[in-house]
Amino acid sequence: MSEARGATVAKWRLSRRLKSLREEAGYTANQVCDRLDWGRGKVGRFEANNWVRPELSDIRDLARVYGQVGGDLEELERLASLARDRAWWRDHADIFPNEFPGFEADAAAIRVLTPLVVPGLLQTPAYTRELFASGSKSAEWQARALKARRRRQRILDRDDGTAPELLAIITEASLLYRWGERAERREQIGHLAEMSRRPNIEIRLLRFTEGLHPGMSTLVNLFRFAGEPSMVFLENDVAIQDSITPEIVEAYEQTLERVRKAALDPAATTEHLDELKHTLD
Repeated sequence: MSEARGATVAKWRLSRRLKSLREEAGYTANQVCDRLDWGRGKVGRFEANNWVRPELSDIRDLARVYGQVGGDLEELERLASLARDRAWWRDHADIFPNEFPGFEADAAAIRVLTPLVVPGLLQTPAYTRELFASGSKSAEWQARALKARRRRQRILDRDDGTAPELLAIITEASLLYRWGERAERREQIGHLAEMSRRPNIEIRLLRFTEGLHPGMSTLVNLFRFAGEPSMVFLENDVAIQDSITPEIVEAYEQTLERVRKAALDPAATTEHLDELKHTLD
């Protein structure tokens, strides 16, 4: 299966572009469905991005109704073709109920706040395995989810200049749980220290001594895209919810920045991680 880089954002952009064209043409979604003899709701699903792979014939039909020809049609077809790339996570619907991995992979910058766990992009296999084992999913699901998480982490290893900038705000609490063997716990902390030295990764640690802070009860992933609105994903044990509402995204942007300023700076975080790796019992 393909890494499908850019496919998720292309489909998202196509959905919003089709809605804009319909509104400019002065049609309702139901009127367009009637004109094309489509079932009612089809255009609405497209515009809400509730589709899997756009059909080029559908895009051309919509373009004809909206009076789009030449370069405009070519751009719509380009987005549709890119969006049709078959992404690897589409075979993991039981693990990813939405397109979170696609948006993550297409983001130019990622900001993550994880109050009680190590961020998924920075987990070692041993940590992920223990984390999944603490839940209620089957052993088969856990094995597949572990492989999927490892594949997600590849975006940080891109060597063509497209690796996203990552800001990960972690807490001292997430590092001090007792799990697995001591060597595995030290390996996870050592991995964080190693990753923190990469030029595109900023890790900041919130210590207990800093007291209470915003965002303590929610795992936040905020994605920034080149030329597109930002998006926030809120994650808990049972669901991942997303929002592109500007007010909501801005509120989490502000929360993340407040927590970032409250945490240790990157150099102090790396130093603390190095010390903790050797003193953890």
